[in-house]
Amino acid sequence: MLEIETILFGIGILLLAVYFFSLLQIFMFALAQLNLMFNYLRYKKKKSDVPKLDFSDHESIPFVTIQLPVYNEMYVMERLLNTIVKLEYPKDKIEFQVLDDSTDESLALTSTHIKRLQKEGHPIEHIVRENRTGFKAGALKEGMKVAKGEFFAIFDADFLPESDWLLRTIPYFKDEQVGVVQTRWGHINRDYSLLTQIQAFALDAHFTLEQVGRNSKSHFINFNGTAGVWRKTCIEDAGNWEGDTLTEDLDLSYRAQLKNWQFKYLEDVITPAELPMVISAARSQQFRWNKGGAQNFQKMCKRLLRAKNIPLKTRIHGLLHLLNSSMFLNIFIVAVLSVPMLYIKNYFVDLKYYFIAMSFFVLSTLIFFVCYWVMYKNVIASGLKGFVNYCFMFFKFFSVAMGFSYHNTIAVSEGHIGKKSSFVRTPKFNMLHLNDSWKKNKYLHRKLSKSVYVEGVLTVYFAFGLLSSILVGYIGNIDNEQVLQYDFGLFPFHLMLCFGFGFVFYQSLTSRNA
Repeated sequence: MLEIETILFGIGILLLAVYFFSLLQIFMFALAQLNLMFNYLRYKKKKSDVPKLDFSDHESIPFVTIQLPVYNEMYVMERLLNTIVKLEYPKDKIEFQVLDDSTDESLALTSTHIKRLQKEGHPIEHIVRENRTGFKAGALKEGMKVAKGEFFAIFDADFLPESDWLLRTIPYFKDEQVGVVQTRWGHINRDYSLLTQIQAFALDAHFTLEQVGRNSKSHFINFNGTAGVWRKTCIEDAGNWEGDTLTEDLDLSYRAQLKNWQFKYLEDVITPAELPMVISAARSQQFRWNKGGAQNFQKMCKRLLRAKNIPLKTRIHGLLHLLNSSMFLNIFIVAVLSVPMLYIKNYFVDLKYYFIAMSFFVLSTLIFFVCYWVMYKNVIASGLKGFVNYCFMFFKFFSVAMGFSYHNTIAVSEGHIGKKSSFVRTPKFNMLHLNDSWKKNKYLHRKLSKSVYVEGVLTVYFAFGLLSSILVGYIGNIDNEQVLQYDFGLFPFHLMLCFGFGFVFYQSLTSRNA
């Protein structure tokens, strides 16, 4: 009996070590976010005075190529094309490229629409490849071969730039060292559902705290794949587009900045876009982003560490940036181990003091809470009412983010071990109102993945974690004559996990059956 207890104690020590290590990594990431928040606040107090190109002289206005990489976008192509040709810019200084890899009827419909726009005098070309080699990166690279532009503005199919977008971005290229100008994403369907609200919340944090926080101190940021402009010579100097990762934008961004190209982020220029409104679409997008992030860490970490031309603090922030998606792996480990940790803590009294490690998670959560409140009051609402709404929103966001942790852990793991997979596009909908229907969208993946069933099991598992707050009272006091004391320390954590995984599981089932 004593031997079994010794073995169990050893297992407990091992699990506690893994648990502590994952908590420590989450805490380090939280500290990095806190640093970015302070950078953001300091930047907001400054008045920006950046030299800009003078557009009053027609000859000094550079030639711009607008690239629209698309693939089977039947529902949004007409909206995209009608919006994009309204961009204000001299007609003799602009061209449009529709880089169309479509394989369905949208190809013919797009061709017809483009011919109509050409007759109206718009300089727009329809470029169709024979195959999807390199996916989006391959399409962009192919378009560059025949483009006339000194600068390339890129828009995904669900983006709707305002007519003065080029006039507000291109002038920042007066500085010859600026290789990229990136704008902030807006959300035309933010309030469509809880799912879109949560996605908007997460993206707003990225496009305020993170992008501004890094860019204001000249740390590495990333071109976000769309709603930005590249200098052609920057793309070429960095080695051009490569399709060996699922996030070609992050890849080229780091290669360019390693060559000392400067990126300019414009928080005040908002480019409206559509958020995925069905969870299967959000899942595919999350998978691509998180796997691509891990792939780029593997591809770039050694180059970044060896880059003596880059300040140490920038390299540290860069590594943490590339490891962003890997935080889901740590969150998932902490989540799964939190239930046995509850029993270990109450069964092995000698280990109780080691559970001070849990304070790392509480402190990390508090840091995230403060950081995201700074974002929320600047982007959404401030004051007492805004704060109350924020508290509810933070709970929902944090819960659902953890609910995606298993799905994203698979993506991150595949990225780190080098498992290859195709570039899966995110279905677009062209819907803004609750009474709009997405149910007939032909691009939706209605087959349930295996991970959905695991998420259902995890929902039950964390419900058991809630119950364990009471059960451990009996275990912890089995030989004690004192009054039973329960352990509700992890109850809020398990409540969020149960809600988050339950939400993801339920939404996955209902969207599939729609």
